[in-house]
Amino acid sequence: MELDTIMKKSMSVTLGLLSRVSGSEQINRLKLREPALQIVYQGMRQGVRIGNIVQSRFMASKPLKPGEELSKSTKPKKDVFDLTLTREQQMVRDELLKFAKQDIRSIARDVDSGNVPDNFFEQVNELGLALSGVPEAIGGAGTARSPISGMLMAEDLAYGDMALALAALSPLGFVNTLTEFGSRAQQSQYLPSFTTEKFMAATLALMESKALFDPNKLSTIAVSTNAGYRINGTKCLVPMGEKAEVMVVFADLEDHGPRGFIVEMHHPGISVKKEQNMGLAAAGMSCIVLEDVEIPKSSLLGESEVHYSHQRMLDLARIGICALSVGTCQAVLDFVSKYANERIAFGEPISNRQAVAFMIADMAIELESMRMLTYRAAGRAEQGLSFHREAYLAHIMCTQRAMQIGTNGVQILGGHGFVCEYPVELWYRQLRAIGILEGTLVV
Repeated sequence: MELDTIMKKSMSVTLGLLSRVSGSEQINRLKLREPALQIVYQGMRQGVRIGNIVQSRFMASKPLKPGEELSKSTKPKKDVFDLTLTREQQMVRDELLKFAKQDIRSIARDVDSGNVPDNFFEQVNELGLALSGVPEAIGGAGTARSPISGMLMAEDLAYGDMALALAALSPLGFVNTLTEFGSRAQQSQYLPSFTTEKFMAATLALMESKALFDPNKLSTIAVSTNAGYRINGTKCLVPMGEKAEVMVVFADLEDHGPRGFIVEMHHPGISVKKEQNMGLAAAGMSCIVLEDVEIPKSSLLGESEVHYSHQRMLDLARIGICALSVGTCQAVLDFVSKYANERIAFGEPISNRQAVAFMIADMAIELESMRMLTYRAAGRAEQGLSFHREAYLAHIMCTQRAMQIGTNGVQILGGHGFVCEYPVELWYRQLRAIGILEGTLVV
């Protein structure tokens, strides 16, 4: 029996166990439902990891056939705003929130300088985040493109720390870009590398360091050559730039406008320099210079059976950025609410003061507005409906309100909001980046 057949049957049996465990009255009565689900889930995750064959970097061992790609829409196109999560999505959320609270938040302050230990990425790889975007036919665990699942992952991990969440999800952004816009040959060549036991660093390079940057008008230029394309330009705010082995560079192609190109980091002419920014140091934000970088014709996204839409890429990335802001703002709100109830001044908690209570209430209202707009955009994207308007509105709301929530969080803590003893000042610095980030995380 072939390996992929064994893996599919194993996944089927595991999902069946999940269904029976979740519906068992006896397990629920004994209050063992959560431990039982975790045991089955961990077994499924380990099974996927063990069953994957370690392959050479970017060598297609099994080409994708028509119909083996991830389907692009799994829900009926009825424009129904349904917030009900599947059982699998809820399980993943529970696992990621636990990881965010225990593993991410515990090291967030120590790695604010940018020195993230390698064992963190080993832990991230064990979660199998990128596997969800890789088709089963080439060793992944994905069956359908799910912007909602990607959005929820970003929100949950950002609850621990936005910078580490962006670093952890950077490979998934690359994977989602290829499953959305890449050909079967491109997916077969690059995606198997994300199914091994080694963390595969990859990233997206869109931002450019110029005033009034317009992601639809790029200064990075790609020129057609006899062998392929030659790229020249400078990219900034590229997450995981120093660690990445491959990236998608967005450049202006003559007579075609902005396009995406798969660029392996070993090509001559590529230089990488780590940036010194106000926040997001743990995300490894870097400046990448491309000087006469020659890449083959097969590197262009959307050239064969798949149409490339730069606006769709931007909209999916904006949903990802909004999700990061929602998760971080939820962390701010939860922290300051607890602080205000425990901080005693003049004989009573400061939450008894109307000025403080009203500020926290405003933060909660604004956060819920951010979340609903983000969920709405992701929901329409998953259904295959147009979502440009919804993604734009979510991005505008999150850009404005996320910074305000961060500011209010620092304000409520008073002098404690200024010192590094508490995490609010770290979250505040990270939320300031929401207004300038573009194209860093495609969900």
